[in-house]
Amino acid sequence: MRLPVYDPAAVRAGIVHIGLGGFHRAHMARYTHELMNLDAGALEWGITGAGLLPGDARLHAALAPQDWLYTLVERGAAGEDVSLIGSLAGMILAAGDSAALLDAMARAETRIVSLTVTSHGYCLSPATKRLDPAHPLIAADLADPEHPHSAVGLIAEACRRRMLGDRPAFTALSCDNIEHNGRVLAQAVLDYAALRSPELAEWIAREARFPSTMVDRITPVTRAGDIAGLAANYGIDDGWPVFSESFTQWVIEDDFADGRPDWDRVGAQFVPDVAPYERMKLRLLNASHLAIAGPARLIGYSYIHEAMGDDLLRRYMAALMERETGPTLLPVPGVDLAAYKATLIDRFANPAIQDGVDRVNADAALNYLLDPIRDRLAAREPIDLLAFGVAAWIRRVRGRDQEGRTIEVSHPLAALLRERAEAGGSDPAPVLAIGALFGNLAGDPVFVASVGKQLASIYAVGMRAALTALARELGF
Repeated sequence: MRLPVYDPAAVRAGIVHIGLGGFHRAHMARYTHELMNLDAGALEWGITGAGLLPGDARLHAALAPQDWLYTLVERGAAGEDVSLIGSLAGMILAAGDSAALLDAMARAETRIVSLTVTSHGYCLSPATKRLDPAHPLIAADLADPEHPHSAVGLIAEACRRRMLGDRPAFTALSCDNIEHNGRVLAQAVLDYAALRSPELAEWIAREARFPSTMVDRITPVTRAGDIAGLAANYGIDDGWPVFSESFTQWVIEDDFADGRPDWDRVGAQFVPDVAPYERMKLRLLNASHLAIAGPARLIGYSYIHEAMGDDLLRRYMAALMERETGPTLLPVPGVDLAAYKATLIDRFANPAIQDGVDRVNADAALNYLLDPIRDRLAAREPIDLLAFGVAAWIRRVRGRDQEGRTIEVSHPLAALLRERAEAGGSDPAPVLAIGALFGNLAGDPVFVASVGKQLASIYAVGMRAALTALARELGF
């Protein structure tokens, strides 16, 4: 086990991170920890985590007795690398009361507020990808703006306090898998602030910064067996360790309001424009993950590596990247795209990761498939492979597999999705009519026909036979 070179008790909070989950602890907290190992000056960039959900109390209860230390196990083909991570300075629970979190965000010493709250945490309208003022969380925050509970409301209120206290603005750093995540977050915060005060919106636009990022590291949910194995194999008693793949990547737009850690010294990349890297990751990794997770679940696989051991699913993923998602990419400086695609297949096939298909289905936003579909439709290019992924998604959210066994559907609209999928059966129209998910795509005849064809095939002959038929039709 690799121990910190620095004294974790000397870490001082300079970052507040909203959404202290496994990914953040395997990624941004790990980069920060490695920088602290190199440079004692980086100890001022310690991270105070924040949990906005009631369930976050479990993580707090696990980490507090450990002085916020935890174990990171990175698993690759060559074996495991085990490290004790010391970059966390504490954790604040804000599900019921956000006062302590706002105090931390408003402190002058806090120079970065980062987020991993998933796309749902931005409270956006899927049709416009801008803030939805009618979203229940946003409506509640606007009714009581000094006691917010959404990430957007918290950032705006913390900025208001800093403005009134004549303190510098912080950098709001999105680490979520959303295309143009910095711009999306900035627009959401500015839309919210404008509903409160034009003066606040003007101050945020002038003083704050919202750099975009591309983040990449597969981090499955920690299981009880992982915790037991860590104790048995290494003698480490950790209430909530993190297990990830060995691969990691972080590309960051170099635009900060009040300084930043030198994360590039430990492998991150600072670039003037993240967009090409961001789109590469979203269109190749995230879209592929979701596209195979749905069919894999209905065929009967529990883990992504099992799905990648199925030649049919592996060929489907390769064809999807080569023929439909790959052609929508921007030029990516310094990246061999053919090698990147091959690496993704190898990463997904890594049996040491034990990444569950249910985790991918629960975490992945449907826009990973819909965004490249929109680009393909605009270019009048075929969408058969992407449409199959959407059809599999619709079949899965019915909540029962082909043998009638229950499938757990984790989605904010789970009840409505099950109802519509049941009503439509092989006809996707009832599900596609959910404007909050599909927007104007429900009115596109090519999209509707393509998804309808694939969904009808899945219902008629089953998932594997339907995918086999598609492979024969398209020659992959």
